[in-house]
Amino acid sequence: MSLLDIDVIKRAALQWTIARHDFAKSKSKTFLAFCFCFIAGAGSFSFLESANLLFYLYIFVFVILFFTIIFWYKKSHRFLWLCLLFFILGAVRFLITIPEKNNSRVEFYNGEKKIVQGFIIKEPDRGVSDVRYIVRVEKLKEGRNFIPVTGNIAIKTLIYPEYNYGDNLEVECLLQEPANFEDSRFNYQKYLAKQDVRSICSNPKIKILKGSSGNWFIKTMLGFKKKIQINISRLWPEPDGSLMAGILYGSRSGLPADIADNFSRTGISHIIAVSGYNVSIIIVALNAILIYVGFFRRQSFWLLAFLILAFVFFTGASASVVRAGVMALVVLVAGRVGRLSAIGRVLVYACVIMLIFNPYILLWDAGFQLSFLATIGLVYISPIIQNFIDGKFILKNSAVLIVLEVFSTTMAAIIATLPLIMYQFGRVSLVAPLVNILILWVIPWLMLFGFLALISSFIIFPIGQLIAWLTEVGIRYVIMVVNWFGNKSWSAFDMRISLPVMIIIYLILFIFVWLKKPKFYLQK
Repeated sequence: MSLLDIDVIKRAALQWTIARHDFAKSKSKTFLAFCFCFIAGAGSFSFLESANLLFYLYIFVFVILFFTIIFWYKKSHRFLWLCLLFFILGAVRFLITIPEKNNSRVEFYNGEKKIVQGFIIKEPDRGVSDVRYIVRVEKLKEGRNFIPVTGNIAIKTLIYPEYNYGDNLEVECLLQEPANFEDSRFNYQKYLAKQDVRSICSNPKIKILKGSSGNWFIKTMLGFKKKIQINISRLWPEPDGSLMAGILYGSRSGLPADIADNFSRTGISHIIAVSGYNVSIIIVALNAILIYVGFFRRQSFWLLAFLILAFVFFTGASASVVRAGVMALVVLVAGRVGRLSAIGRVLVYACVIMLIFNPYILLWDAGFQLSFLATIGLVYISPIIQNFIDGKFILKNSAVLIVLEVFSTTMAAIIATLPLIMYQFGRVSLVAPLVNILILWVIPWLMLFGFLALISSFIIFPIGQLIAWLTEVGIRYVIMVVNWFGNKSWSAFDMRISLPVMIIIYLILFIFVWLKKPKFYLQK
């Protein structure tokens, strides 16, 4: 080894020591490092199918705590031991979600035809020709008697007769283990495991039982949502009604397959899906419009914060909706606070809290990943694009400024999510930036007048119907643009990348943002 190599190693070691002491002295940076370790631990162990390591990890926790106490007064040593502790805690959090395989679990009986009793624990996922229920099993018939079991099963059956959240059911079907799709990177088993579902059955015999179970609040919210669905079907014809339902609360069940595919090809599926992706983009666009019509930034901030919270409750406060609301609030706070470091910490803290509730979402929930990456793009990449635009153009026209803000927001979300989309779904939309600019400006208005039409329909239906007629122009415009671009063969093409390529792209993107970060701050 040459003297030059030794000198390089010494300087690298010195820089690591300085950085380690810097983290150890700063409370906020120390806690942030612990959060990253927790996230890394949960992600690293998310590939395991068994909790056999759990006992050894518990022992490891006690060992780490022992050495932490011994080296408590040496800050750098204490910092390293605590980092390792939070990494193990992240691993433990994931492993405790993996159930033991015994006869007290419903998946133990996969491959057998059984009769089970339980209740529907989620809002039914209704499609055009079928419906999917998630049933929490409480009893399973073994011989002549029912024995207590736990776990959830996913049921696919006909649309009618209808069953709702909280209904107690007796289900007879062949229990099967979920299988992943061939030639797909989508892990269906992990996706269902996220909901504690490890058994599926199709076309079962279902008998509804007396009584009702479930959470009263969720049942009330879903009952209100069902009334909203009925009124939407009365106010708007199809496919306009399904599009309005998608815009207002993310329902895609009634949208025709060809139109839904065109939304995907044109890269605007986010406007008809409840995720941090669509809610954040719409909030940014709505914020620009509110400021344009005369609101102060502080007034706009509080109004949008209220609308986000109202949206969460309006759509039933499901896990995906709550995550979307959290991500949208992060973007909103980013524009208010104006400090990248503060917003970065809030984003990491939000991620940790979500993982505590459900550690599966980190690697096995594409919706969470897209929402998180889109939020990062809106917080970190959008100001870079906006800063570039401000440096190249001097504009005073407010309408043009709104268009450019929508453009920078859309491009930031596309840049941040495109590598993941190419890896997971293998599709690239060439027209996404243009179609987003053509459509996104009208979405907040459709949400506003659609909401007013719904509220009015519960009070005086003809007034609601009159307002709904006014939205028809906007709805037809959106469908026309989507279909025109979506039907073109050149609007999208298939291109799938590997995991290493995706990681390299994100590393390059991270370095680019890191180099640009000191040169700008978010606008207050």
